[in-house]
Amino acid sequence: MTDMLFIILLVILILISIAILLMQIIKKSSSHEKKIHELLTLIDRDQERIEKSVKDEISRNRIENAQILKDTREELRESFKIFNESTDKRMSDFSGRQTESFELFSKKLTELTDKNEFKIEQVRQTVEGKLENIQKDNSEKLEKMRQTVEEKLENTLEKRLGEKFKLVSDWLEQVNKGLGEMQNLASGVGDLKKVLTNVKSRGTWGEVQLSNLLEQILIPEQYALNVCTKKGSSERVEFAIKIPGKDEKVEYIWLPIDAKFPIEDYQKLIEAQENADIEMIEKLGKALEARIKSEAKDIKDKYLDPPYTTDFAILFLPVEGLYAEVIRRAGLVEYLQGSCRVVIAGPTTIAALLNSLQMGFKTLAIEKRTSEVWEILGTVKKEFGKFGDILDKTRKKLQEATNNIESATSKTRSIERKLNKVQALPSGEDHGSPEDHKNQRDV
Repeated sequence: MTDMLFIILLVILILISIAILLMQIIKKSSSHEKKIHELLTLIDRDQERIEKSVKDEISRNRIENAQILKDTREELRESFKIFNESTDKRMSDFSGRQTESFELFSKKLTELTDKNEFKIEQVRQTVEGKLENIQKDNSEKLEKMRQTVEEKLENTLEKRLGEKFKLVSDWLEQVNKGLGEMQNLASGVGDLKKVLTNVKSRGTWGEVQLSNLLEQILIPEQYALNVCTKKGSSERVEFAIKIPGKDEKVEYIWLPIDAKFPIEDYQKLIEAQENADIEMIEKLGKALEARIKSEAKDIKDKYLDPPYTTDFAILFLPVEGLYAEVIRRAGLVEYLQGSCRVVIAGPTTIAALLNSLQMGFKTLAIEKRTSEVWEILGTVKKEFGKFGDILDKTRKKLQEATNNIESATSKTRSIERKLNKVQALPSGEDHGSPEDHKNQRDV
């Protein structure tokens, strides 16, 4: 194919050269037309001769290529045939050798399996005997440990249950005391109105109610009365709860609680609501809001002093109706909490808040006692570590005993093989005199 392309290119170049030559001749003179005609005739002849030569060459190339392809196919067919025969022979030989090797391996594996089963059975019997002894010893030790743990747990539970029952009894006593006070309060409802007509008596009544709630829910060590919570100030809040500090430097901080009872504004508002006087309701509602805001601002200025106190205080309203009216006012609670840092609480909500604080105090007490629990667990962990060391030593002793038994077994088998080679003496043969036997024994 390469020769054919070369010939075609050569022909094209010759034709181009002839065309260029003709153009030059035409340009030089038109008188040479005859020569040009002759030259064209020669060119046609040469072209025919070249075309014939090219066709012959292409034909020969095709014949040669066909013959080469045929020879190549024959050679490949013969090579594949030889390769297949060689491969079949090798695979047959390999399969035979593999079969023989597998049979030999199976035989050896069977023998080895029998030997291993016999040895494993002996080891199993030995280990079972040792394990029974270990289990017996462990059972005795665990029984002793169980008895010790049960005694300690029983003592601890008795102590804790006694403390809890005592605490419950104290609570029940306080509840009974509170119920008695409530009964006395119910019997003196008529006198309550007289008390409420006096401003000082109203304040005292709110403080007494708050004091009763604190006594019923908290213990005396968790709150204080008439506390000066702000540094450099002589103002004293009626009640303050001790909140445990976040670090050891600050033992506790104060949560101020002040009781307020603006009964005049509230009674006037109730009367206006009963009379359905819209104008007075609006006016008296704003007056009540202003009074509550003023009281909250006084609490903030007099009693809040972070970090010695919490960043908020509690304003206690001793009547549920007054508390409901205050929280009903739109935006009032948000203003008190945001601007004055004061939280409004009624009798029910203050009880829930105090119970939540009490649970928090108990949680902190439990957290402080966790160190003791960790010490006990550390002791138990140490004892279990010693027990693990004892088990490890026992395992080593058992391993040594197993090795000694295997060594003794091997020696026993060797002696048995030697004894089997010894033939028994005839029964009628003279074994010599007793003195000779004695001499032999001495030897």
